[in-house]
Amino acid sequence: MTRKVIPLIDSRSFLPLPLPPALPSILETPTGLIADELGRPLHDLRISVTDRCNFRCVYCMPRAVFDKDYAFLPHTALLSFEEITRLASLFVAHGVHKIRLTGGEPLLRKHIEKLIGMLSALKTPDGKPLDLTLTTNGSLLAKKAQALKDAGLNRVTVSLDALDENIFQRMNDADFPVADVLHGLDVAHQVGLGPIKVNMVVKRGVNEQEILPMARYFKNTPYILRFIEYMDVGASNGWKMDEVVPSAEVAQIIQSELPMQPLAANYVGETAQRWRYEDGIGEVGLISSVTQAFCHDCSRARLSTEGKLYTCLFASAGHDLRALLRNECSDREISSVIGQLWRARDDRYSELRTQQTERLASPRKKVEMSYIGG
Repeated sequence: MTRKVIPLIDSRSFLPLPLPPALPSILETPTGLIADELGRPLHDLRISVTDRCNFRCVYCMPRAVFDKDYAFLPHTALLSFEEITRLASLFVAHGVHKIRLTGGEPLLRKHIEKLIGMLSALKTPDGKPLDLTLTTNGSLLAKKAQALKDAGLNRVTVSLDALDENIFQRMNDADFPVADVLHGLDVAHQVGLGPIKVNMVVKRGVNEQEILPMARYFKNTPYILRFIEYMDVGASNGWKMDEVVPSAEVAQIIQSELPMQPLAANYVGETAQRWRYEDGIGEVGLISSVTQAFCHDCSRARLSTEGKLYTCLFASAGHDLRALLRNECSDREISSVIGQLWRARDDRYSELRTQQTERLASPRKKVEMSYIGG
């Protein structure tokens, strides 16, 4: 029997502790239009509101690393709701139209609906409401769905890696029933959160046999099922290329029983390749960060739980915006820093990884997914 050794490291221990970003010599007024070195606009902001989660998914927070002795961030290190909203308003002024709240598990953050209410009051430079959404494991969704909707949340994305109880619990390493996640989906739909997406991370040797059962189950529902390639985010999940089930293979498995047709993207920078069933009932998305990188039109910035800006999901270091907030920098100063950092952005890790496959096994320190969300 082959044994896998997972390195026991703190997900933040390798992250450098740089000085706060330097203030530009010339401060700017945001125009709502900004592009990085590769011409990619700033359109999406993903905000991690907690580093805690009640699941221990093998691809994100494996229990071998995130055990009972793991030191999570103290509450004082987290951005307050007021700090999050202030930073979000500065990103919106630079062109952000979509904000996604992530974690950890964001519904574990106390009074999260208060933050949603504060963010929902923001308007884009052209006066439109934000597309405000949240990713959750679904464990608390039934309880909180109505409050989330009332606070101004538009929709949710729910992670569900299997319908089979044993496989589901093997993936998330938590004693939580599939039926409760499905109930959360139904309650969220009933209160008007939608369209709702269901994300399944596919890991070879663990849950690829659930691809067709998931497709069958969600085909005649209002939910959009999306299959995500197992990614090399961070270092704690012990990622190996041979554990990746390529999206092309996923599509073939589904097509063998449920014929599909490709659909056009909803917008530039959409991560999922969209498909619909030939009978017109149901939609599927395929997210192929490993085998078909989409760095060329990535428009997403990520804000960590403690206020660091990451310009790539696979980044190894962030930029400390919390220090600027707590050093009483002005909005214009912080906005100018954000603009400077985005214009200097040239990240395209997934494309380089795809082009240089011989380096796939090479160690590279990257921030953990549980720290900045997916």
